[in-house]
Amino acid sequence: MSCTVFHSVKQAMNTTGEQRRYRAVMARKGLQSYEVRHLETDLHVQTEQDLSRECSAWIIEARLSIENYARSHQGFMDSYSPLPPDPLAPPVVLQMLEASSRAGTGPMAAVAGAIAEYVGSRCARKSAGDVIVENGGDIFIRASGKVIVSLWAGQSPLSGHVGIELECRESHIGVCTSSGTVGHSKSFGRADAVSVISPSVALADATATAVGNTIATARDMEHGLQAMKNMPDITGGVIVVGDKIGAWGDIQLVPI
Repeated sequence: MSCTVFHSVKQAMNTTGEQRRYRAVMARKGLQSYEVRHLETDLHVQTEQDLSRECSAWIIEARLSIENYARSHQGFMDSYSPLPPDPLAPPVVLQMLEASSRAGTGPMAAVAGAIAEYVGSRCARKSAGDVIVENGGDIFIRASGKVIVSLWAGQSPLSGHVGIELECRESHIGVCTSSGTVGHSKSFGRADAVSVISPSVALADATATAVGNTIATARDMEHGLQAMKNMPDITGGVIVVGDKIGAWGDIQLVPI
């Protein structure tokens, strides 16, 4: 059974345009690998056939939906708390609103996962094979067999040496990571990595942010893992703080 290794943690490209250092280090056999960018959105996609033109259009669709909604809904971009549900919102915004409401965050905490899911689900309709879409460390995965997501946790000695082995039992899974020590994303915690697995990529993203906000020291890891357990539709998670690691759920930690 084949395995593919991915790195997962949020970090933007720096101002010199260097490649994201955690990009997939091993291409999944039989898939084409390519990058699709539009403004700040930078996806790494793996599919059976090259869907880069379609992915570019889907990124623009998703971003326009979010940007247009934000213009007419004050506070959407800035809120750290859930906003009221809106059944008239575009699909990608609906996912963000629902995920953030369940996780207790602002809707932008789910934006990277929601865009990965928006593009990934459309790739899956176009392609019968495996689909991997990574957006800033938030990953949509539809795969036969096992995948290993390698944790990059900043200065932690565990960074790059521990992987989360997963098997897709749903139509797809999301693996999203938040960090209080790496990258540009806002976190009120100090965890080196909080990774969350869910069938909803947007929910995994928002939950990783929410749990990450509560982790100040390694003593908070048990509380963070319990919060994941209490969240419906979260199937597993990992927290790394320094040289300490905690895990829960339908996953297996493996050495890399």
